[in-house]
Amino acid sequence: METKKIWYGNPTLEDLQKMVPNTLGETLNMTVTEIGDDYLKGTMPVDKRTKQPFGLLHGGASVALAEELGSIASYLMVNPEVFTVLGLEINANHVKAVTGGYVTGICKPIHVKGVNHIWEIKIYNNAGDLTCISRFTCVVFSKSKFLSLL
Repeated sequence: METKKIWYGNPTLEDLQKMVPNTLGETLNMTVTEIGDDYLKGTMPVDKRTKQPFGLLHGGASVALAEELGSIASYLMVNPEVFTVLGLEINANHVKAVTGGYVTGICKPIHVKGVNHIWEIKIYNNAGDLTCISRFTCVVFSKSKFLSLL
């Protein structure tokens, strides 16, 4: 079964790198590494920036990676001249501790029609073990409506 491309236009990894400066993603060294037809893949190091006091990957850092990937995925689905996206809700289950290396998140759509996009983000350690699973909901706004909310 062939996968249908879900992105608006033809986004590239280089396009996404232009969005990184002066963001949490830059601070935590998050990197989108792959754009598939219907998924995004990205990494984040497990180091002093992302660990909690007991030497383990901080759950909040995992959630930040999940929201980063989900937000970018929703943004890639809309015409950026007309629409913007905002995170509405996120949850996460942390299923395995990580002490070092990198984690890799894979973001796939659950429901991406209309104004709500719902994503599943699974995060894996270097050995390929599932460490966190998250569900993220993003809402799509027209840019004009968004600006009136500020």
